[in-house]
Amino acid sequence: MTETAIYAGGAVCWRVIDSVPHILVVHRVKYADVTLPKGKVEPGESLPQAAQREVLEETGLRLTLGVPLGVAHYVVSSGREKFVHYWAAHATESAVRASGFVPNQEIAAIEWVPLRRVRKYLSYERDVEIVDQWAALYDEGVTTTFALIVLRHAKAVSRSSWHGEDALRPLTKLGVRQAASNVPTIAAWRPKRILTSTAVRCVATVAPLAAAYGIAPTRTDRLSQEVWESGTATTGIRELVGKRVRARKTAVLCSHGPVIPDVLREIALATGTTMGAYIRDAAGLEVGEYSVVHMSKTNPASGIIAIETHSPRT
Repeated sequence: MTETAIYAGGAVCWRVIDSVPHILVVHRVKYADVTLPKGKVEPGESLPQAAQREVLEETGLRLTLGVPLGVAHYVVSSGREKFVHYWAAHATESAVRASGFVPNQEIAAIEWVPLRRVRKYLSYERDVEIVDQWAALYDEGVTTTFALIVLRHAKAVSRSSWHGEDALRPLTKLGVRQAASNVPTIAAWRPKRILTSTAVRCVATVAPLAAAYGIAPTRTDRLSQEVWESGTATTGIRELVGKRVRARKTAVLCSHGPVIPDVLREIALATGTTMGAYIRDAAGLEVGEYSVVHMSKTNPASGIIAIETHSPRT
């Protein structure tokens, strides 16, 4: 939030009912309109965090985020610009059954509307444009997705000030804060596996995430900088990435700056994705940053659908 701009997160929540795609809309009390679930970013929140929280608060649905769908930009009545970042979010039947929604002072009702009708049903053309982004993915058959979250370790003690083995360099105090601050945002994609380089700085970076999810990290030399510097890493990285793509479950891969470009390249090769500048950009991570690489769960060979990069909230 700034004096001149408002930032918000939202989602296109979707499910298939009787072979027909449906989109969830909310009926708001204050504005007497029909729109997509969304809300302002709270202090200290990231955009994905806000999107997931707002969906839960407005609809009662606890959903995992999927691919980013774009940004709606408009000017509100106060004259301030508003930027709403949207993600896809698949509503499983178990999530729908667990929803605790009841009408309230903000949301009068929620409604699942068939895709063929929702465009005319929504109050704002900007919402229609976001739904169109999701519909394009549906037409391509790639709406059900998983992600590989490629994470560069947080800030570590510098080599020049460290007198032990490089692999034993610990995180700085800033690095510890970076590692902890990444947990709420990465949680928006609910990783099922965590794989990390054996270096202390990588293991420490994923420790807060592992504790939050109760996932024991898998330590592997295939993601280590030492093996990469020896020139023997390519085969190991290829095997590791191939296994994760075949598993089709969201996972975190924590590694080092020099190694990450090879990890991204192998993800592109494993999914039949044409290499381009966007792959190189996604690999150019600062310490503590991560790129979320989205792929189709039903057909990973259709290529990378989207990549988004996030920074630690410190």
